[in-house]
Parts: sequence; C-alpha cells; structure tokens
Amino acid sequence: MDSQPKGPSNVKRALISGITGQDGSYLAELLLSKNYEVHGIMRRSSSFNTGRIDHIFDKLKLHHGDMLDGCSLRRAVRESMPDEVYNLAAQSHVGVSFQEPEYTMETIIGGTLRLLEAVREICPKARFYQASSSEMFGNAPAPQNEDTPMHPVSPYGIAKLAAHHLCQSYRAQGMFVACGILFNHESPRRGETFVTRKITRALGKIYFGSQSDLVLGNVAARRDWGFAEEYVEAMWHIMQLRESSNFVIGTGQQFSVGDFLLLALFEASMEPANRIHFNAPQYMRPVEIGELCADASKAKREIAWHPRTTLKKLARIMVQADLKLAEREARDAKG
Repeated sequence: MDSQPKGPSNVKRALISGITGQDGSYLAELLLSKNYEVHGIMRRSSSFNTGRIDHIFDKLKLHHGDMLDGCSLRRAVRESMPDEVYNLAAQSHVGVSFQEPEYTMETIIGGTLRLLEAVREICPKARFYQASSSEMFGNAPAPQNEDTPMHPVSPYGIAKLAAHHLCQSYRAQGMFVACGILFNHESPRRGETFVTRKITRALGKIYFGSQSDLVLGNVAARRDWGFAEEYVEAMWHIMQLRESSNFVIGTGQQFSVGDFLLLALFEASMEPANRIHFNAPQYMRPVEIGELCADASKAKREIAWHPRTTLKKLARIMVQADLKLAEREARDAKG
C-alpha cells in the first residue's frame, strides 16, 4: 500500500494528510481532475475509514501514517516526493478539544511540526499548505480578516494558532508555506457530530422513523458557513501563487445555528417542533465564540475566489443527501 511507482516526471504530485476527511476527499477529487498524482496519509486501524474516498480509491496512492509519529510522516514524504503538501489532518472538533486538550494540542501543533520538518528535510522545495482556522480569532470583532488580532478561546483554536505561527517561522526560513484561514465549511461529507450535519442527519432519521428527537446546544451562536467543495478550490489557488501568504476564506455572511435549523426544516418540509430540544447542557461549550464572519476581500482580489453557494442552497444539498441516506437505511432495515 505504501510504496508505489512514481508517475511521469511532468505530472505534479500532491500529498494530503487527512485525505479521508471531508476536505481531504474533495481536495483529492479536485487534484485528480487537474491530473495530479495524489498521495494521501491515513492512519492504520483495524477497520478502514475510507467511505469518503471509496469512489476514487483506485486512483490514489495511500500511505499509512499518523500525525503523532514523525517516522511515518517522513516515510510518506520520502515515498511520495510531493510538489505540494496539504496538511489537513487534525482533531478538528472544537467541542471535543475541551474534553481532550492534550490530544488536540499534540495532533495539531506536534503533527504540523513533524510534517513541516519532514518536508524541510526531504523535499524543501515542495509547497506546503496549512489548514488554519477561523477559531483562531476567538471573540475578536467581526468581520475578521488576515490582520485581525487573534485571541482563541478553545484548545482547538489555541492549537491552530500555535501551528499557524509555526508556519510563519518556516516561511521566514525560505519555505513556501501558505495558510488558509477557513471559516466554517460544510457538506454532506461533514462528520455527523458537527452541528450542521447533526441537524440534517437527524431530520432524515426522524422523517423515516429511526430517530425520535434532535438535541442541540447553543443555537444562538453565529457563524460564517460555506460549501466545503468550493473551499478546497481556494486551497489549490493559494498554492499556485508566486509567493506564499495567509488567506481568509469565507462567505462574508453570518447566520445562527437556529437559522440553519430553520432552513433545513424548510428543505425537509418538516415541522417537528416538539422533537427538537435546545441548550442541552452536555452540548454547551465552557467558552463560546459569539460571532465569526469572514472578510475575504484579499482572496477575491488575489486569487479571484468567491463563494457560489448560499446557506439556503447548502442546507438543501445536505438535507436531500441525508434524506436519501436515511431512506436507504430504512429500506435496508426492513430487509
């Protein structure tokens, strides 16, 4: 699985950590469409977690590796010899980071450092993309851009900011290290513990009778939500620039969790008001960010990127996908 013959010398090679995740799978599709040789790092486990990439599995070159293990990362870099490295792997759930702060710090800060070092030692000419996060801004006044002071409040945001600063250090040493400060981006491939997907998945299950209630935390939190498939396009454009830099990527509009819920209910033609419960203590974060909203004018100006999918359309895409999924599950359950 690990070692594969190299492709033609004129074909670009990319290495993606976190290739089995939402962003990694969309990015792999995009790069394949551009005729890249696509390598990915995935953790070894007793069961494969490849559902998001099964449809392109035979077109990928996968390497076992772990962000906690520098040896495995160096091996993956050495075997792929990439022109571009996209670091998308992380413990990426903000709420979980309060419960598992040490693991969050180690995978994000330590993992980024290990991968940067592997690239610096083995293929220093390779371009490096770091998945930074809007959570780094904390409660800084919205809208936020590349120059907004960062005051993260969660272990996840703090870890992302530390990794972000690491990237600035390696850039100062002469490496091409670009950082995409992405605001919330969703899709039918989003993990089911993230609130937008939790909502659309639950509505599908409620509709077909396999779930009774939907329990949510703070529905007043406001975020800037876009479509993940479009955000990986921004990643690629950032990596094609002459010089590396930092870019905020977002829609410039903010909506509450409650707003998304109402849009999803409308798209599902549902009114299960008595089945939805708000402000559940188990889903309330110790510290909450009130508002996140992107000022992505730099991205519009320098890479000609702008979002195309409204939140209403995104809700429709996700609801339709999860209604179909729940219908298949209901049919399978009946045999």
